[in-house]
Amino acid sequence: MPSSQKFKPTYILIALNIAFYVYTSAAGGDALNTHLNMLWNYGQVSSLVFQGEIWRLFTSMFVHADIAHIAGNMLFLFIFGLRGEEMFSLPEYLSIYFLGGLTGNLISLVLLPGSISVGASGAIFAMFGAAIIYARRSFRQSIIGALIYAFFLLVLSSGAGVNNFAHIGGLVTGLVIGYLLATRRKPEVRYTVNYSYSPFL
Repeated sequence: MPSSQKFKPTYILIALNIAFYVYTSAAGGDALNTHLNMLWNYGQVSSLVFQGEIWRLFTSMFVHADIAHIAGNMLFLFIFGLRGEEMFSLPEYLSIYFLGGLTGNLISLVLLPGSISVGASGAIFAMFGAAIIYARRSFRQSIIGALIYAFFLLVLSSGAGVNNFAHIGGLVTGLVIGYLLATRRKPEVRYTVNYSYSPFL
């Protein structure tokens, strides 16, 4: 059993995201929406990151704009996170999640200057990408199907107000890490031995 199944990082991450949302909502006085002040205090405000507040690249992954935003993200984190726990060790799991989130944030920082970006979707897309390509590659199957599936989910998740660059950055990071991990590992080989008994021997 992978160590990540033992420590259940998916549940811990969901709890942390929800706890942070409760805090920002309570501080802003609105349970359904996160106040602009909270987004400004903890989100990825591009101008402030360029001024040296690098920590925002990390904290912004735990900030969500409203109740629908966090509900959708936590649902997909639950689905893909538990799947990732079945495949990856705890260090691998956390590396996929946070590297994917940070990569998505860095790409959006460069390509969306002057914006405020929040949410865990880049990290969740990384977990999704790593899981689907790892499953295909581990069984020596074509990865084309995984890439097509990833592309369609990316398209379906796009829309007005959505940080598509964070999604793309997270997804590509997850695909690369998942592919490399699957390539490094040898598939498990099992041998079956059948015994037959004859009274005449």
